[in-house]
Amino acid sequence: MERAKQAVAYNQGRNNCCQSVLLAYADRLNMTEDELRSLGAAFGAGMGGMEGNCGALCGAQMVLGMLKYQGRPVGKEARTIYKEFVEKTGSAICKELKGIETGKILCSCDDCVKHAVEILEEQLG
Repeated sequence: MERAKQAVAYNQGRNNCCQSVLLAYADRLNMTEDELRSLGAAFGAGMGGMEGNCGALCGAQMVLGMLKYQGRPVGKEARTIYKEFVEKTGSAICKELKGIETGKILCSCDDCVKHAVEILEEQLG
């Protein structure tokens, strides 16, 4: 998937995982790259500094809302993204993905970004 590759390239630059997912959709969102970076800035190392959800997963959920929300909840799609992400990566929690407490890395940041975008692409159709 081209968009997933683009997101990984952003992640290998000076962007966090959330920003990388958001930036991969810059062509579809009505926001500048600077605005997208600002939106995702607090999700580097996941929510709450590795305590919560992976930033890539957060970014995918943000894009889902921005592109699919039309006055009706997008909870079904959001649950699907979450569940598929956990199936592919082993967790949704950043510190678990990075093996902070166990020493066992479940999924690299680049792979989290790639999986998040691939799963999101399926939901966006």
